[in-house]
Amino acid sequence: MISDFANGSDYWKCTLPVEWHDCSWSPAIALRSGIEIRRGAATKPLPALSLMPHSVRRLNLAKPMKKIAPRKSGTGNSRAFTLVELLTVIAIIGILAAMLMPALIHVKIAAQKAKAKVEIADIVNAINAYDSDYGHFPISTNEQAAAYAVGNNDFTCGLVANPQSGIIWPAGAGGNFSYDNNSNVISILMDLTAFPSGAPTPANSFHQKNPKQIKYLNAKLSGDPGTGVQPPGGVDNNGIYRDPWGNPYIITVDTSYDDQCSDLFYSQQNVSQSSGQTGLNGLFNPTAGGGTDNFLYHGKVMVWSAGPDKTFASKDASNNPLKANQGVNKDNVLSWQ
Repeated sequence: MISDFANGSDYWKCTLPVEWHDCSWSPAIALRSGIEIRRGAATKPLPALSLMPHSVRRLNLAKPMKKIAPRKSGTGNSRAFTLVELLTVIAIIGILAAMLMPALIHVKIAAQKAKAKVEIADIVNAINAYDSDYGHFPISTNEQAAAYAVGNNDFTCGLVANPQSGIIWPAGAGGNFSYDNNSNVISILMDLTAFPSGAPTPANSFHQKNPKQIKYLNAKLSGDPGTGVQPPGGVDNNGIYRDPWGNPYIITVDTSYDDQCSDLFYSQQNVSQSSGQTGLNGLFNPTAGGGTDNFLYHGKVMVWSAGPDKTFASKDASNNPLKANQGVNKDNVLSWQ
């Protein structure tokens, strides 16, 4: 009970001390106004407050944090891998890599073949466009003379033969280097007056074979493949257009203009004969019985690559005929296939 007259008319602003206990909160409070106290009036008790349950009265808003016991080294979840477990993981990774490697190699070869097909098609289109503009094929004067010196009057370049190829260089060809590479054809199609190495191009110096200076072929320059720095594909420093595996593209043009191409390799009976005059990959031999090396492609241009194995052959190790769809010839990429 409060009886504080010192505050005068501000008696209602007096503080009220409250004592708290854990069991309940039930203070008895009586309030008397100053006038009633002066008149001696009886105290009017306040209605009793209802008890507040302990759980409601005690609001614990801040929950104590759980204490996390520190990990001890070498125990519980921090246990290190054992040597056996590490070796097991390494072995599993090795097995998975061995299983995936053939698939990755297959994907890489497929991508390289697709790239070779695109580049081969570009060469064919460039040669046909050049022939349409100039009325002759993009070969040097010496190459034209060499083509007329052989029996079929067609010319093949870029063909680096091997002992098993069965190729005999045509009579009258002499030592013409362009049978071994395609640099003359490429320099004319790209209108190069000098090779990337800086040496002048014998076939197109001063744009003599491409006076209109039209770039019929846009091929990337790959530098010198012999250094091991540049990729094998593209036009190297010597002007040779190489496939994705580093071999020159083989190009045959119908310099006789009879709409029949005779490639030095695929004209062979051992390679292209299927049955009689019928040849593999759409070739045909006009000779009765097909018993000659005269299998021809009906068209003006033949371009092909030796493929991923970088080789081709007309005979196997036992000196038996090796067909175009067998052995090392099976992966060759052909423009007419």
